[in-house]
Amino acid sequence: MTSSAPPRDETALAPFVGAVARGPGRGRHLTREEAAEALRLILDGTAAPEAAGALLMVMRYRGESAEEIAGFADALASGADWRRAAPALDWPSYAAGRTRGLPWFLLAAKLVAGAGHRVALHGWNAHRHEIRDALPGLGIPVAESGDALGAALDSTSIAYVPLESWSPGGHRLIRLREVFGLRSCINTVLRVANPFGADAQVQGVFHPSYRGLQTDTGALMGQRNLMILKGAGGEFERNPSKEIELFGLLDGAEVDLTAQALRDETRRLADPGGQAGDLRRLWSGESDDAFATALVTGTAALALLALRAAPGLARAEALAEALWQARDRAALPGERAA
Repeated sequence: MTSSAPPRDETALAPFVGAVARGPGRGRHLTREEAAEALRLILDGTAAPEAAGALLMVMRYRGESAEEIAGFADALASGADWRRAAPALDWPSYAAGRTRGLPWFLLAAKLVAGAGHRVALHGWNAHRHEIRDALPGLGIPVAESGDALGAALDSTSIAYVPLESWSPGGHRLIRLREVFGLRSCINTVLRVANPFGADAQVQGVFHPSYRGLQTDTGALMGQRNLMILKGAGGEFERNPSKEIELFGLLDGAEVDLTAQALRDETRRLADPGGQAGDLRRLWSGESDDAFATALVTGTAALALLALRAAPGLARAEALAEALWQARDRAALPGERAA
């Protein structure tokens, strides 16, 4: 039986590595088209692994351009079966940090979905097993195909898609961190990819300098509504005790907003402790944690703003708080509605 994989070409990436690695004053960024072609050669196995590592690490050292990130995202584009699911909001979760607290943002996504917005979460969290562990107890289905994603969004308006399901190639690349000991631009690429073609996106960043890069990449890719913030571990999650700068795009225009602190209380989102059941207890009303509640509603407000569900930040915050008060507290697996 013959393999359909293209033959290995040890020099396939040489022009691209040569372009970015020639040294000060001589190297240059790849064009969007070049970046897309380079990543396709890596994904289909044509390029030598050593050359792929060289390209990714030189790009990390130099710093990636928006054109390079957009080109890589083009190469990772998902098939039409995924896009038929038609989510309204793309919510990536590719945390770069090892240490952080509970994934309260899952409740924010659930709150937004409860208002009728189709939310597609997707991610890979090598150091964050509690994210996937929390999904069953919150009634967030895992979708491993485009048809399953569409069915889940039809029935519950929310679903989580593992990276290894929508992009096995992307999954292989992000796990190169285990080989390099360093992250590559793939984390950023996966955040901006919008693999299911949602009209609105939210994105977290770990390093503040990436906010402008992700905004510029979104604009290049034709995204009109995109909300970006620096969150713990790189998640899209708002710390309610801090003033937060917001970046991105609204109706195609660059965002220049500051979200004020919601609580006069000091707590780090990366504080250890807590159990997955704490998320469920907060949703059901069994626990009363004002900080966590403000985190959830504050994060949901920014997602609602990206969805253009409210005309401004203050109205989005009021809407999120109203949705929290009106949430279906019994809409959790294993619980009977009152």
